[in-house]
Amino acid sequence: MDLTDLKLPKGVVGLATGAGAIYLLYKAIKAGMNSHSSDASASPVCIARLGSGVGGDCLGLAIERERHGKDSGELRRLLNSLENKQDEYSKGMILHSITRCVYLLEAEASTCTFEDIRLVGSLLDDKDNSVKIQALNALKAFSGIRKFRLKIQEHSIKVLELISTVWDSELHIAGLRLLNGLPLPDFAHPQLRRVMPSLMEILQTDSILAQVQAVRLLSHLAQKNDLLYDILNCQVHSNFLNLFQSTQPGSLLFEVLVFAERLSEGRSSPHYRAVNWQYNEQSLHEALFGDESRLADRLLALVIHPEEEVQIQACKVIVSLQCPQDIGNRPSSCLETSSYFNEGDAS
Repeated sequence: MDLTDLKLPKGVVGLATGAGAIYLLYKAIKAGMNSHSSDASASPVCIARLGSGVGGDCLGLAIERERHGKDSGELRRLLNSLENKQDEYSKGMILHSITRCVYLLEAEASTCTFEDIRLVGSLLDDKDNSVKIQALNALKAFSGIRKFRLKIQEHSIKVLELISTVWDSELHIAGLRLLNGLPLPDFAHPQLRRVMPSLMEILQTDSILAQVQAVRLLSHLAQKNDLLYDILNCQVHSNFLNLFQSTQPGSLLFEVLVFAERLSEGRSSPHYRAVNWQYNEQSLHEALFGDESRLADRLLALVIHPEEEVQIQACKVIVSLQCPQDIGNRPSSCLETSSYFNEGDAS
């Protein structure tokens, strides 16, 4: 896993890549606590906020111990401290430290239990959004360990609820990153239908990271037969096609084009064509595939985009529009949809 892709403070990346030392600062959980232990990594005050190059060396010692095949106990101390009554700030910092430890102390993290996952997940109900965000990040870190994935999956309904009810871009990013790393169970589909408008709204915000995560999830859901119509009939803004402008960041353009390709393939499948679907005038379907859509112009412009992966993906969308999946059974399909591009090019 490339830690530079993770939505974590820069300190984690620095530690993981060797670009500077990251240390765990001492912070007493109870006033008046005085430990006389000479072993820094054994100190109970090693559950404090992380710093960058200053302060104690608890985490540094923990990593060194793991390299020598020893369990430092650092992650266990952090989880135990989370069970005690903490203020919002302390809970957030402890969760933040747990996230770092899970990524950096893999062997230690693997010895954690389902009860630990339940404890972290319970903080998704915290009243403070910053604590929710840190809990989502910690669950994302634990989801990299195979045995925890099904347990974390149980929190998917709650995560979807948070994404749709709390309008906070950092929470959206953390929640969507978690969902994108999990196989979403079928029992989550009814909730997914309810939050579809929120996902589409996030896609149309001005937060690039949140947009990328939202469209990745939508691309995955577009491959589900029972969710495709809900996505295509979702209402979008009149300027939705601005997402296909060449001025958008390449990372977002690529993901939006993948989304368009999957929608095009899905709506062209025999299974989907077997029903005469009706769409509202402001729907995603009309914006992308309706008679008044200008998608063809945007796609043709992206064929000469500076980034090769955007060029290739734009060509894939064009091909999917011109030659539906059931071309063998419908020989006129390519001719019908190719006129879409001829008209768009001529105007």
